[in-house]
Amino acid sequence: MKLLIKAPAKINLTLDVLGKRSDGYHEVEMVMTTIDLADRLELNEVKEDKIAILSHSRYVPGDERNLAYQAAKLLKERFSIRQGVEISINKVIPVAAGLAGGSSDAAATLKGLNELWQIGLSVEELAALGSEIGSDVAFCVHGGTALARGRGEKITKLPPPPSCWVILAKPSIGVSTSEIYGNLDMSRIQHPDTEGMIQAIMQKDYEGVCQHMGNALEGVTFSKYPEVLHIKKQMERFGADSVLMSGSGPTVFGLVRRESRLHRIYNGLRGFCHQVFAVRMLGRS
Repeated sequence: MKLLIKAPAKINLTLDVLGKRSDGYHEVEMVMTTIDLADRLELNEVKEDKIAILSHSRYVPGDERNLAYQAAKLLKERFSIRQGVEISINKVIPVAAGLAGGSSDAAATLKGLNELWQIGLSVEELAALGSEIGSDVAFCVHGGTALARGRGEKITKLPPPPSCWVILAKPSIGVSTSEIYGNLDMSRIQHPDTEGMIQAIMQKDYEGVCQHMGNALEGVTFSKYPEVLHIKKQMERFGADSVLMSGSGPTVFGLVRRESRLHRIYNGLRGFCHQVFAVRMLGRS
């Protein structure tokens, strides 16, 4: 048997850091939503008791460093599965971009193998397993729009934000999440208004969503990678309604409602940034 499944990217409408935890992680509070930029996975059952990762992208590891591999291995070991699987990943989401591409691949693998191997886990049970793999995997299992707390594993579902276009631009660098958090000075953080964002989403208030976007990690990433700040300023200059860095970066995204302005921003960014995408907000599971 084989199964095809999409793994959509996420963006952070807000990202706040509340403090350092005893386990070494940071306590976070984030409003995240999915966008129509997705990897596509094909899961094929094989007779051999093995996990194989196939991808044409040289940035996708084919071993235990791959989060989809880790997801398959976790299910096999936890539920004594003796079947093997071949996971083909058509990589569209940029790697190390702050868009949860690897986490979404892992979440898609958990959901797909749960069906393929007839394990019968609920979404909540799959999300709990996902949190053992990475901080964003639980959200990616749920999809849609949500408030994530703890280290990202405590998920509260939210309705989708108002519909709009999302323009994303990623510079030709990768950013280490652990490096950014490791250089975070809690005394200098600018905390976004998470509750204000939630209220704007609940009220379908597009201007309110734009007004309350914020990311506590921007200052750290901008200081180490000035090209990320440059992209944000250019996107604002080209006329995006609101602009923010996603996750720990380096991808910057802008929200746009007018399609004529969308094309102007997209073309302007393509002049100096190779990876530029114009997609719709998904926001639903």
